[in-house]
Amino acid sequence: MATAIHFGTDGWRGVIAEDYTFDSVRRCAQGFASYLLEKGNKGEWVVVGHDKRFSSEHFAAAVAEVLAANGLRVYLTDGATPTPVIAFSVVNKKACGAVNITASHNPATDNGFKVRDEHGGAIDPQGLKQIEARIPDKTENVKRIAYVEAEKVGLIIKFDPAPAYIEHLKSLIDLQP
Repeated sequence: MATAIHFGTDGWRGVIAEDYTFDSVRRCAQGFASYLLEKGNKGEWVVVGHDKRFSSEHFAAAVAEVLAANGLRVYLTDGATPTPVIAFSVVNKKACGAVNITASHNPATDNGFKVRDEHGGAIDPQGLKQIEARIPDKTENVKRIAYVEAEKVGLIIKFDPAPAYIEHLKSLIDLQP
């Protein structure tokens, strides 16, 4: 049996290569996928992004593979993306949620699996408990599709979230002298 994963504020964090591994991240992704599907989101979009920590882009791709294998479609950021931009992208892309691979202010040796709701905001504590309860104990219970295959059939689409975010900011702020 794999190590138990317990969600805290916004998701789960751990020490990279100790408890934060590809297997544990995939298990979290399966739990989030199951949660979204039980809420009736089959075929809906999920935004997946990451920061610049060690291998974050690879962890994000692993999340995308699991979500796609579960019948969700994924907008995957094409580079490191700040959390507020990912939250904006959920609303802008009309997604049902998001996963951000980041440990925020925690030590560089850590990484995290942060989840967002359909408004780009935090999932309430009850929702986090529901996600945690759906995390499989065994990696054999995680669905996966090869990244290349999922991208080829349009289940994973890479995108640059910055232009839409910048345009939105410009619409809110008068930048003229």
